[in-house]
Amino acid sequence: MTRSRKILVWVLGSLLALVLVLVIVIATFDWNRLRPTINEQVSQALNRPFAIEGNLAVGWQRASTEAGWRGWIPWPHISAEKLRLGNPDWAKTKQLVTLERVEADIAPLPLLGKTVSIPRIVLSGTQADLERLADGRANWLFEMDEKEEKQPSSWTVDLGTIEFDHAHVRLDDETLKAQVNMEISPLGEPIPFEQILDRKPEQKTEQKTARPQDYAFAWKAQGRYQNQPLEGSGKVGGVLALKDPNLPFPLQVDLRAGATRIRIEGTLTDPTHLGALDLRLRLAGDSLGNLYPLIGVTLPDTPTYATEGRLTANLQDKAGAQYHYRHFSGRIGESDISGDLSFVAGKPRPKLTGELTSNQLLFNDLAPLIGADSNTTQKKRDGAVQQPADKVLPIDPFLTERWRAMDADVRFTGKRIVKSEKLPITDLHTHVVLDDGLLNLEPLRLGMAGGRLDTMMMLDGRQQPLQAKARLNARQLELKRLFPGVTSMQKSLGELNGDAALSGTGNSVAALLGSADGEVKILINDGTISSALMEIAGLNVGNYVVDRLFGDEEVKINCAAADIGIANGLARSRVFVFDTENALVNINGTVNFKTEAMDLDIVPRSKGVRIISLRSPLYVRGTFKEPRPGVQAGSLIARGAGMVILGATLAPVAGLAALIAPSGQQPDQCAPLLKQIQESRPKAG
Repeated sequence: MTRSRKILVWVLGSLLALVLVLVIVIATFDWNRLRPTINEQVSQALNRPFAIEGNLAVGWQRASTEAGWRGWIPWPHISAEKLRLGNPDWAKTKQLVTLERVEADIAPLPLLGKTVSIPRIVLSGTQADLERLADGRANWLFEMDEKEEKQPSSWTVDLGTIEFDHAHVRLDDETLKAQVNMEISPLGEPIPFEQILDRKPEQKTEQKTARPQDYAFAWKAQGRYQNQPLEGSGKVGGVLALKDPNLPFPLQVDLRAGATRIRIEGTLTDPTHLGALDLRLRLAGDSLGNLYPLIGVTLPDTPTYATEGRLTANLQDKAGAQYHYRHFSGRIGESDISGDLSFVAGKPRPKLTGELTSNQLLFNDLAPLIGADSNTTQKKRDGAVQQPADKVLPIDPFLTERWRAMDADVRFTGKRIVKSEKLPITDLHTHVVLDDGLLNLEPLRLGMAGGRLDTMMMLDGRQQPLQAKARLNARQLELKRLFPGVTSMQKSLGELNGDAALSGTGNSVAALLGSADGEVKILINDGTISSALMEIAGLNVGNYVVDRLFGDEEVKINCAAADIGIANGLARSRVFVFDTENALVNINGTVNFKTEAMDLDIVPRSKGVRIISLRSPLYVRGTFKEPRPGVQAGSLIARGAGMVILGATLAPVAGLAALIAPSGQQPDQCAPLLKQIQESRPKAG
């Protein structure tokens, strides 16, 4: 044997002897002797009391078959019993985590590269008490000793999967206002993932992952969250893969928080990095607005709702965690809803984007969104009734304090709106943009009576109180569709056209109108008017006035023109005239939206000797809730109802000319009236 060969044999023999000694030492050494040292070192490193109070042992165990050829090499197998990790001094409980038993395998070869590879950890008898104070201190965050400036260790730890059995977790979180107790226990028999999810082929996850493991454990939770009672149950898998992002961990959740119910079935992948979620999500509750304290997303108050769709998430996106609620469908009140929504938890504010569609939308379900929730509707929704008995304009406040919590860019389309004949709205489309508390609806487009109502609205929630501006344009609203219950109107080709520009300050519809500035201009061309029409429209005062002026007859309207100025909530008629086949009727006076008081004079002038007795003008006093119409004392002539007086007391009407019969489908009835009013004004000088 050559000298070099002898050296090689000697080296190999020495290594084999060392390995053999190491195997014998590990197998026979009483590792409990090291417990005091381990307890002290870990306590110092974590700045928390730590102790292994039970048996500590290290043995040899063959690796699983998944390790391939490395499975033939025996691996160290560590077991420890009765582990305790303590809490900081400020915590309410003594222990953060207690474990009855921990087992772990260590891969030997990676140790040569200074890597502690633990492919598998098994936890038994786990109990955890998690606490967080209002100032943000949490007992699961560790404060390391800052006195010693330690160099980063050249060793790394690589964890594979965590297996567990029965566990109890208690959470007391003052920042989330959550106090929850959760119990996790093994199922009698594993339940296949597909059995609970019942996933259709088109609903399969987009990720190329392995088949999710079976459900192995059941859990139950009870407590309070955001000052609401909370209870829930569900199932989870038995192995949490910390290293392999392609091993899905199954989740099932059935949770109730107050009146809100959340049901989830799906998978979590790559939990170490909070990588991704792929879930079927079902939500139900009494108002979408109640989700704000639960999920932190600003949504409008609504009637009862229920939705179902697919929720996917990428929690590690550089722009912020991203959530996508795709292909969901459901109902709000008695209206259907469907679409796609995305939520990005980015900076400086999270943002909600998406498109929503309703094939059949009940107008009553829109009422809470626009501040028109009546007392009756509130009672049905178990809401607090705030509307005063003597007021008509809604006083429900806009919740502007939530508007700055997030941004939004959402388009909504209501393809068919169901409403009584009193308000024949057929469809709706709007684009909602919320940016740092500034809410824009541009456009808010309504299909109405064969025409359209285009609105551009701005609500500035950055200001207190709220500041609002709105522009409205009504074009080609067909009178026969506006009043489908009036037989005589069905022969009319008349239209309503109008413009409005308003601005105001206040946190409710009533407050905004009570402080409004702006103007409203309306032209109605070629229609009819009667007490029956007023009754159908629900205008009791109009019914009284028409009955006094025209009796029970249906009277043709050549033109109705209104130019109303509004200053600080006080609306004053600059032009308000009805030109009928029998008379010219002028309306003068004011309407105070702040007090809901009316002070109007209706002054008619007969065109001939037939018909009606127009000896005295009429008036309307009182409030919106309790109007008081009556006959004005004094003769018609004494009130000055001639056209010269009419023209002398009215503002210029040139602005109304732009509203004349834009469709060209009916005779021009308004142009002669507006010309006559202008020409009757006194000439300068």
